[in-house]
Amino acid sequence: MTAELVRGQNHPLSQSRLEIRISAGTPVAAAAALSDENGRIHGTEWVAHPGAPVQPGLEVSRQAAADHRLAVDLDAMTEAVHRVSVLLALPAPNGGAGPARFGAVAAPFVAVTGLDGTEVASYTITGLDLESAVVALELYRRQGAWKVRAVGQGYAGGLAELLADQGLSEAAQLAAGIDEAVARGLARSVQAPPPRTSEGDRSRQAAAPAVGHDQGSVPQGAPGSVPPAYGGQPSGGQGQGGPQPAYGAATDPHAASGGPVNYSHPGRQTSAPPPPPPAAPPARPGQPAQPVAGDATGWSMEERLYNQVWGMFEDLARTAAAYRSAVDFAESRMDKELEQALSDPRSRIGGQGDAAREAARARYSQLVDQARASLDRDVAQLVAESQVVEPALPPAFARWDNPCWHAYRVPMEIPMALRLGDLRLPEAEAIRIPMLLRLPLERGLWIDSGRTDSLDGTFTDSHDMRRLAMDTAVAHAARLLAVYPADEFTVHVVDPAGSGAQALAPLSQTGVLAGPPAQGAAGVTEVLARLIQRVDLVQMALRGGAPDALPPGFDTAQQLLIVNDFPHGFDDRAVNQLRYLVDEGPAVGVHLMMVADREESAGYGPLLDPLWRALLRLTPVPDDHLADPWVGHAWTYEPPTVPNGSEVLRQVLTKVAEARRTWNR
Repeated sequence: MTAELVRGQNHPLSQSRLEIRISAGTPVAAAAALSDENGRIHGTEWVAHPGAPVQPGLEVSRQAAADHRLAVDLDAMTEAVHRVSVLLALPAPNGGAGPARFGAVAAPFVAVTGLDGTEVASYTITGLDLESAVVALELYRRQGAWKVRAVGQGYAGGLAELLADQGLSEAAQLAAGIDEAVARGLARSVQAPPPRTSEGDRSRQAAAPAVGHDQGSVPQGAPGSVPPAYGGQPSGGQGQGGPQPAYGAATDPHAASGGPVNYSHPGRQTSAPPPPPPAAPPARPGQPAQPVAGDATGWSMEERLYNQVWGMFEDLARTAAAYRSAVDFAESRMDKELEQALSDPRSRIGGQGDAAREAARARYSQLVDQARASLDRDVAQLVAESQVVEPALPPAFARWDNPCWHAYRVPMEIPMALRLGDLRLPEAEAIRIPMLLRLPLERGLWIDSGRTDSLDGTFTDSHDMRRLAMDTAVAHAARLLAVYPADEFTVHVVDPAGSGAQALAPLSQTGVLAGPPAQGAAGVTEVLARLIQRVDLVQMALRGGAPDALPPGFDTAQQLLIVNDFPHGFDDRAVNQLRYLVDEGPAVGVHLMMVADREESAGYGPLLDPLWRALLRLTPVPDDHLADPWVGHAWTYEPPTVPNGSEVLRQVLTKVAEARRTWNR
């Protein structure tokens, strides 16, 4: 039975290979510190943290997340190690937008489990208030045996105070390094999904995949790990702590310019959600039920599909984690059996030793084959589900090759989200999960033009990478223009050297841009000054409670600034203006899309780092730089591509331009 611990209580451990699972009501950084019999940490190499996630016998997550799985092998600890302390910390204020104290979030839950997921002991950390870092529990050695103790010791001074209390002389430096690693992780994170409440669970028609742990381990109400890198607020439009304010255009499209503006997320229905769609016909005995598009609950079919896509993403993450864990266990078991066979000099040579080695390898193959069969079964079910979900997706969620674009009409309201591309894992090449970004935008985009080699080993020169990056930016901008109602999304372009003219042709020639792309230093200065003035005006109107006091003719639409070929044409003042737009713009409807090479921009140093971390990095070629918020898988991101020779992008933009002209008559 599971031991539910209270503060100070301990429990014996009968296994040496363990997992420590953490569920929190907000993204937290997890670390593990090794210490001697006096509880002292001998150096920074005795701490596993997001910047150095692997130490002997320890592996922790590389980023802040609402859920963590830490791996512990007590047999791998040296004789000098007598204690393993599990540490939790809220990201530093400049590393994320989350709470600054544990008293403002749900009590974290920590469980020690075996590799098969069986809980050994659990502990809910209650009584925290101003603390931003806490020693959750500790595994300690006593008379040759290991035990777990619930600690729950919090520190208002954060990680630096916690580490210093454990005798680490470099506490401040290590805490700063962990904060920096967490900030980098947040910049590449895939955002957590909406909470899996009883009202929001998918009505799965088939048995749940055989994964390491079930969906009940996802904390209720867990917010996103970062402002949307993927996903965003819960499906009902609310996140942790209630509705999330954001800038939006006037709900009445015929309202006169300068009139009252609704500065909140577009309203959703408040009545009870409709019943789920009809279930598929019962499957034959022993066969999984046929998947149904929209089998998640929600206010509308759009919301059901959104939640269903999130469920597919989570299912694939967890079933892949179970497969990897099973393979690791099989390798560890084979290594131990081989070591035991070779430890006896009499069995190192001859038939007895060969037989032991063959038996160990055979057991390894059997375990791996079983794990692969489970993975293949789960992936096959997800592929079948994808085959019915993909054709049912609305344009905002659909790929550019979906036939729904041929019947495209400019929408009358803002959708919940839009598709930024696809995500996949190397163990499941047959399935692609749509990467959905919640709307309105809460985070800008950085389209990286600096990568020169793709995952398939092909080489792309710098000129082609810049062209591909700009093509990707145009595809994203076209998607944003297409999913907003007419005159509710405005796009500006800064192209100092004019190098993006060819890629920008679909936007320029169809007339959907606010004006010609700005060129030269003067053009950069003029556009930035205009957008900053807009941010300042809206902020003053909001703070003064007088949104109707905006100047006549004020553009109430969401604004997107595309910056090409950064940092060419930018001085330090212009970079600071970009940082201001990134920090203050999204709340009042001004968003940034950078097309730039991170290495070329490195000359700005500390001036650029906050800008880089604040934007979601995407790539024009497949790249495995995104991570999920559950187990930290490195997901391969595939950018959206328009089929070769297709005119769908121009056709859609032409309809957007026509709708705008009709609207403005």
